[in-house]
Amino acid sequence: MRNMSMTPDYEVRLLLDAAVVLDTGHELKSAVLSAFGMPAVATRMNVLFLDTSCKDLCCSNWSARIRRIENTPSLELTYKKRFDITGGDIDEAITLAHENGFDGSDKTVDAHVEWGYMKQTLVVTRDKTTAAADPATLELPGTRDARRMLVEEAPERFDNWGCQKWGTCTVETSRIFGPVTVRRSVGMWKGLKLRIEVWSILDAAGIGFDYIVEASFRTSSRGKAATEQANLQAFLMDKGWFVAGDSSKTQLIMDRYGCYPGLENTDLKET
Repeated sequence: MRNMSMTPDYEVRLLLDAAVVLDTGHELKSAVLSAFGMPAVATRMNVLFLDTSCKDLCCSNWSARIRRIENTPSLELTYKKRFDITGGDIDEAITLAHENGFDGSDKTVDAHVEWGYMKQTLVVTRDKTTAAADPATLELPGTRDARRMLVEEAPERFDNWGCQKWGTCTVETSRIFGPVTVRRSVGMWKGLKLRIEVWSILDAAGIGFDYIVEASFRTSSRGKAATEQANLQAFLMDKGWFVAGDSSKTQLIMDRYGCYPGLENTDLKET
């Protein structure tokens, strides 16, 4: 008999005001680094998403991502399914996920609740790794190789969503949305590992970049997530760093880069 229980972790995510917390080089200011005990140098990452021009994955609340992290020899392949949480009813979202085949029986699947300023989302994630062509760089694969990697490693639940081979057939006709440069700094908040990421995302005009700054921490306790979400928010507000809103970075990337097909083959990248 399958385990009926899926117990998610909780990932609190709050936005910071880029105009206030970043310096002229779009790096975190020393006051922010000092407040959370973060090193002066951030870890760099490059990220891309694959989807069709009609955004079939996104419209089904799926995403397929490839990420390269500085000083790691592999590419990370991530398949995510999102379930909206309405009125704070996390258990209802867990039940819906179970009804769609996600439960505690598959230990290769990670489940967590993304807990923002107002919005909550249950996220079910399957991560895979594959060798990078050049371990010494942050280079991401082009469209053909990205499709191949995501097809070869596709998990069953993603591939057969709705109908047989839906996932891989969709990936095979997908294109790249991105690439996006990310800088991650790691410190501490109330005994919890805190990450602040700076995402450099193409602006609406397609000629420069907007900078999304997000602080996050993760805990297995729902109560601690609620308490420390409020505490961190109050701390950021007191510093004048807080943005009272929620932002889906994935959705923003899909919207912004959807207007510029083939961008991965151009020089419009942040360095």
